[in-house]
Amino acid sequence: MDFNMKKLASDAGIFFTRAVQFTEEKFGQAEKTELDAHFENLLARADSTKNWTEKILRQTEVLLQPNPSARVEEFLYEKLDRKVPSRVTNGELLAQYMAEAASELGPTTPYGKTLIKVSEAEKRLGAAERDFIHMASVNFLTPLRNFLEGDWKTISKERRLLQNRRLDLDACKARLKRAKAAEAKATTVPDFQETRPRNYILSASASSLWNDEVDKAEQELRVAQTEFDRQAEVTRLLLEGISSTHVNHLRCLHEFVKSQTTYYAQCYRHMLDLQKQLGRFPGTFVGTTEPASPPLSSTSPTTTAATMPVVASVPSLAPPGEAALCLEEVVPPASGTRKARVLYDYEAADSSELALLADELITVYSLPGMDPDWLIGERGNKKGKVPVTYLELLS
Repeated sequence: MDFNMKKLASDAGIFFTRAVQFTEEKFGQAEKTELDAHFENLLARADSTKNWTEKILRQTEVLLQPNPSARVEEFLYEKLDRKVPSRVTNGELLAQYMAEAASELGPTTPYGKTLIKVSEAEKRLGAAERDFIHMASVNFLTPLRNFLEGDWKTISKERRLLQNRRLDLDACKARLKRAKAAEAKATTVPDFQETRPRNYILSASASSLWNDEVDKAEQELRVAQTEFDRQAEVTRLLLEGISSTHVNHLRCLHEFVKSQTTYYAQCYRHMLDLQKQLGRFPGTFVGTTEPASPPLSSTSPTTTAATMPVVASVPSLAPPGEAALCLEEVVPPASGTRKARVLYDYEAADSSELALLADELITVYSLPGMDPDWLIGERGNKKGKVPVTYLELLS
């Protein structure tokens, strides 16, 4: 108990000394040891990294889960170290409602058949969304959260320790400065009653007493300087590790973009397939019959956007003019053939279409009376109809 009381009294004395030093610095009554410019830049970069990482993390969570109540629930489960319960996505819930509606309204009616097809597509969209949320959480959110809850807490702890070491160092400097001033005064005008420390023997001279006090203060200053330098080096190494953190976050950002690209590409393909299926339903309303893009011609080059195209509507894939078209008898026009690069994989719906693989090059051309959303594509001795939206025309 005696040891604990002494330690408690020592800690209280250190805390009081630091508080006095900090207060005097704030009021401009004490000198403060300044860190070098490189160290200050490291501190500023670390603070900026932490702040922006928090903002990016929070907003990504909002993107993946817009419902704030659901986010709070997931947060509580994580804090309690419990598994987050599986939650259906909005697309899957919509698919369930559409399937139930089709069952009740009549699955053999045109409306019921369409509801079933759309519900299947919405279910696939919901599954793709679930996979995207999972991949984004694992490859992007988890590393950001690990940095904030791990590396940053270590950096913050060492920075607080460095601040305490600096306060101790500056307090020792102030104590040495006062001791030297008192020693100089005692040497000039010795006065035992005014200059002796409380616990020193009265018979010692004032000059000798203050000389001992100066030696003691210098020894404490050397120890404080050593501890401050050691802690500054530890903190500097941690702050320089922020560069490695940026590299790791950059890799995670690439993974996030990759998973997001895969997700939207899957959604795009699912919706194209759905429109193709709806277009085959007799008497089904698909939308406006106007083409989503201007008709292609051999004399006016068309530049396909690098971004993923958006198709407003897909008309029936077997227009009257092409119903009796025999691909084996089709002869390419003497002029007007062009090279095209395939943007995405395409699975042929029937024997009249040509299956495509992403990034392959094919020859395409148009025939009079063809649907402007389709072209004739050739690869070797194979030919078939190909959708324009899957191509980037090169020449």
